[in-house]
Amino acid sequence: MSQNNIFTISQINNYISDLFADSRVLKDVKVKGEISNCKYHSSGHIYFTLKDSGSQLSAVMWRTAAFGLKVRLADGMQVVAHGRIAAYEKGGIYQLYADEIVPDGVGALYELYEKLKAKLSGEGLFDPEHKKPLPAFAKTVGIVTASTGAAVQDIISISKRRNPYIKLILYPAKVQGTGAAKSVIKGIRALEKAGPDVIIIGRGGGSMEDLFEFNDEDLARTIYDCKVPIISAVGHETDFTIADFVADRRAATPSAAAELAVCELEPVLSGLVDLRFDLRSAMERKLASSRENVEKYRLMLKNASPAERLKRNRQKLESYEKLLKSLMTRRTEAEKARVFACIKALDALSPLKRLEAGYAYVTGKDGHNVKSVKNVNVADTIKVRVTDGTINAKVTEVSDGN
Repeated sequence: MSQNNIFTISQINNYISDLFADSRVLKDVKVKGEISNCKYHSSGHIYFTLKDSGSQLSAVMWRTAAFGLKVRLADGMQVVAHGRIAAYEKGGIYQLYADEIVPDGVGALYELYEKLKAKLSGEGLFDPEHKKPLPAFAKTVGIVTASTGAAVQDIISISKRRNPYIKLILYPAKVQGTGAAKSVIKGIRALEKAGPDVIIIGRGGGSMEDLFEFNDEDLARTIYDCKVPIISAVGHETDFTIADFVADRRAATPSAAAELAVCELEPVLSGLVDLRFDLRSAMERKLASSRENVEKYRLMLKNASPAERLKRNRQKLESYEKLLKSLMTRRTEAEKARVFACIKALDALSPLKRLEAGYAYVTGKDGHNVKSVKNVNVADTIKVRVTDGTINAKVTEVSDGN
């Protein structure tokens, strides 16, 4: 055997390693297969084998890449692994160094989606009683989405159209591909510290694979724990993600989310004008009623004042005085008339009137009126009073008139 062209093992393995490193295909490759011999090492690395019906390929995923893995790998799982194929010189083998692994096909993704959905639903993360109400008049809205693209432009445009004074805080997040969920989580936590009235998370439409980052369990729990109400607007109207179910409100599109978050200012201003008119009218009516009440109470106080009471009592006394004088005058006139009548009657019965008519008034010695012959005796002295004087006489004879 010739000593020429004899190589060491290290030289051969190094040569093969250089061949792998120089290959443009092997530097950035996607490999589809079934996982077997999967082992999670205590260091955080994942060692496994990818196989199909005819062959197999050793693979490893270092801890830094495994940290962003969305699914737990298990034997029998069909996956698509992305990475590079390189030779391991010391072991004389080649293997796949994976940096991203996703389930193979929509069916597998949907199965993971349904499994996580059932788990979180069972824990009560979707229950209506845990939903926080959206503010009626938000002043500040936080937005977690890509800084470029139609979604953020739609949110900004509609928000400013509805309320030109609204304050918008954008956290530019990755919304597709590996690491998108963690980027959105950071955005939610950052905005929660900023203290907006409501937060919108979302992106435009896409395939299930494009939207799958919003089916992340950590993202769902972050949304649930957030103290600020969150509106999820991921994809189109027919797209539903775990984030939609756990959020306080789900919007069919980012535009719809802006309409939910931002109150339209024009109707509010019109309503305020109407309320101002109603308030002014009500105040005027109230003032008019109050003036009437004040006037009524003023009159009541005036009537109840000591001066007014004295005035009324004085008027009553004057009225009573007039009435008393009137009654006394009438009574006096009546008494005068009665006295005059009595005088007239007495005058008619007066002895003087009799005397003037030729009659005489006779009294005995005791001064009593002589009414009968039985009142005097012969030789008695009597006085006979006539109109112009008195006649003293002596009785010489008494006869009974027969």
